Amino acid sequence: MNDFAVRLDMPTEHMQKIFGMQDAYVKKMERDFGVTITDRNGAVTITGREEMVRRAENVLRQLTILSGRGNEIEEQSVDYAITLGMEEKEKALEQMDADCICHTVNGKPIKPKTLGQKAYVDAIRDNMLVFALGPAGTGKTYLAMAMAITAFKNDEVGRIILTRPAIEAGEKLGFLPGDLQSKVDPYLRPLYDALYQIMGAESFAKNMEKGLIEVAPLAYMRGRTLDNAYIILDEAQNTTPAQMKMFLTRIGFGSKVVVTGDNSQKDLPPGTRSGLDVAARVLKGIDDIAFCSLTSRDVVRHPLVQKIVQAYENFEAREERSRLREKDRPGDRNRRGRRR
Repeated sequence: MNDFAVRLDMPTEHMQKIFGMQDAYVKKMERDFGVTITDRNGAVTITGREEMVRRAENVLRQLTILSGRGNEIEEQSVDYAITLGMEEKEKALEQMDADCICHTVNGKPIKPKTLGQKAYVDAIRDNMLVFALGPAGTGKTYLAMAMAITAFKNDEVGRIILTRPAIEAGEKLGFLPGDLQSKVDPYLRPLYDALYQIMGAESFAKNMEKGLIEVAPLAYMRGRTLDNAYIILDEAQNTTPAQMKMFLTRIGFGSKVVVTGDNSQKDLPPGTRSGLDVAARVLKGIDDIAFCSLTSRDVVRHPLVQKIVQAYENFEAREERSRLREKDRPGDRNRRGRRR
């Protein structure tokens, strides 16, 4: 049963990228699929149980297509290709790679790298207001920024407005030096970083000076009507319900809005409800509003980040189950009954 073999022709330049340094990537495939992969004279042979050989073959074919399109084959790409291979989603990686949003200033293409990211990008194209919820590293802000810059360059909108609540991440920073802009810039730095990478510092500065790109704290949005703009609200888990309502009622004609947030990283004072949580309950089911939930599977940073996010999700799930068990213990119910 274990002697089924498939031969796959693969150009040497692609083989070098797909096999990885010291064959690290191909060893990972061998371990996960339980097959043996060997290369000889420009041909790759996969040996093992037929079902697993077919899955490994599909993964290698998909990675060869990606390499042929000029992509760097990274560990995250291989891990995700293996995951899709296990689920028998044969052409998903190839289809995602074909969806190029734009290029960075250095010419690097920006594309969705997971099925969750692909669904997110499609939702932005198809809806006026999109909420993206998910952990750090899932590309929520970066992909929204890429879509905004693409729409701006294509004259679909007249300006880009980027905003986020100015709130410390669990620290008291005290008084910051400088003028008002200098005080709020540290809170907005992640937005600047993405703009520099995609647009280039010179182009960004020129459009910023003309008022065509605006990066500002959420408080600056009050009292305005934002027409013909691409608006991104980042770190929305740190808004209050009143702030979220204020922001959403700023939307004008010809505008598109993306709201991003991570419910696991709230910096609000204890007992304060998140505007993102409230909006998710209030706005469900309204036409032209989409909610996209990204998970640890959509993390595209270093593979260790994916493991960290997954570990925290598992820990929090265990804590919640333990809390519910404590709450429902018979002794607790009896005591609550006696109090009443």
